[in-house]
Amino acid sequence: MPWLELSLRCRASDEARLEAALEDLGALSVSLLDAADADNERAILEPGVGELPLWPELTMLALFEDGTPGELLLHALEAWDPRLDLSTAEFRVVEDQDWERAWMDQYAPMRFGARTWIVPWNMEAPPEAEGGAILRLDPGLAFGSGTHPTTALCLQWLDALAAEGALAGRNVLDVGCGSGILALAALKLGAARAVGVDNDPQALAATHDNAGRNGLAAQLEVFAPDDAPIARYPVVVANILAVALDALADTLAARVEPGGRIALSGILAGQEEALLGRYAAWFDELHVARQDDWIRITGRRRPDATANTDAAHGDRT
Repeated sequence: MPWLELSLRCRASDEARLEAALEDLGALSVSLLDAADADNERAILEPGVGELPLWPELTMLALFEDGTPGELLLHALEAWDPRLDLSTAEFRVVEDQDWERAWMDQYAPMRFGARTWIVPWNMEAPPEAEGGAILRLDPGLAFGSGTHPTTALCLQWLDALAAEGALAGRNVLDVGCGSGILALAALKLGAARAVGVDNDPQALAATHDNAGRNGLAAQLEVFAPDDAPIARYPVVVANILAVALDALADTLAARVEPGGRIALSGILAGQEEALLGRYAAWFDELHVARQDDWIRITGRRRPDATANTDAAHGDRT
């Protein structure tokens, strides 16, 4: 199945905002290239964890479903920021094998926290990963390979929870599961069961495939939002955009059991204050972590913050 790729130049200072806008418009992935490197063969998909693009001007590659109307995408970007120079915008059709080959060429095993390792499914884990929680991943066309700061921040949080013993034998809810990377990492770190929720059928398929690849299919269930079970969880992670975190605040709070932990990611720097105020209605110990231009908020649900939210959402266990 082919895919539509939008290529667009931008300043490095605008990268985070433009990437968020492209994802809002339905981009399945957003990749970065050095705009000044004319010999680059489109090999670099994303900056590595902890790395910042050093180039003053970037070429952003956004992948959309085939048939997405390019003119409408450009009109939407122009409405988002009239100052944006769209004269560099180009579209091309990308076959599945192009994506898979480029991803596999660039992806390498990565460690998050003390013992969490994400390893491409066709590579050997490095010797230093022995004894760690090794997750073999092929994200396909779903968001979530571990290289983006939003995903990295969540993996680091899960790794720290495991070190505290707060994951062992617990159930985990992953909202916006993408490739399944966070739910599956939680299982590798000792969680008993996990539920992944995403509104993208590609994400549900990728999560299911990766669960089977890691021998975790029996411990993971995936659902579209309307089909997800109504339940409380001791651990909830939501790696989605800030606007969705705001809109779903009541629902997400209702999914966390009293005393349970939550991580919210996909937040651009500058958006965290409004969300901190929003989630303070239910959560204590709110903490902000930052990587590059992205923010993660974590908190613990208060035991006395159950009645109003849960009654409003018909919560049952």
